[in-house]
Amino acid sequence: MNFKDKKAVIFDLDGTLLNTLTDLKNSLNAALRQNGLQERTTDEVRRFVGNGLGKLVFRAIPDGDKNPLYEKVLSDTKAIYAAHSNDTTCPYDGIPELLDALIQRGYRLGVVSNKPDAQVKSLCRIYFPSVQAAVGQREGVPLKPAPDSVLEAIRQLGCTPESAVYVGDSEVDVQTAQNTGIPCISVLWGFRTKERLLESGAFCFTESPSEMLSLF
Repeated sequence: MNFKDKKAVIFDLDGTLLNTLTDLKNSLNAALRQNGLQERTTDEVRRFVGNGLGKLVFRAIPDGDKNPLYEKVLSDTKAIYAAHSNDTTCPYDGIPELLDALIQRGYRLGVVSNKPDAQVKSLCRIYFPSVQAAVGQREGVPLKPAPDSVLEAIRQLGCTPESAVYVGDSEVDVQTAQNTGIPCISVLWGFRTKERLLESGAFCFTESPSEMLSLF
């Protein structure tokens, strides 16, 4: 399988390009502590991420959004994470080199995330300045797995869905690609196991950025 006929590569951010798990866990746990709730382990937070901060908090507290503290914990998590989204976050090994190689081969690159839009754009400016479109959570726009943000990135890149491929690490990403009508490459260095991805319908896997480059 290869994607040499494609023109655009759309990447998920957390668990695909950046290892953000520790900053997410620390921000969530700080908010939980402030509200007298039980903190969560790294493995738990790894399972909880993928659908935005709202779902992260929903999964982390008893009774989810029915908990009277839900909105307060969510607000606190957002505020803390906004101030600490780049404390320990860093690209996975080989990712900057992969993006540079794709650019050199003529591909247009986009990033789509369920993170707040300002944080997505900030992190891409810091770590991935060659990315030409960065789209995060915006008011009134549904989160992934809805296709809206991916379609917006494709539009900004001046491409069509037929000329794009999506890259992500979770079942949310597999569903996002399916909903957009484009193929998905599932990376195995992120937040989900291969078994979990297979259950979600993933069909194309890569174990390293260098191996992924061979698909293009």
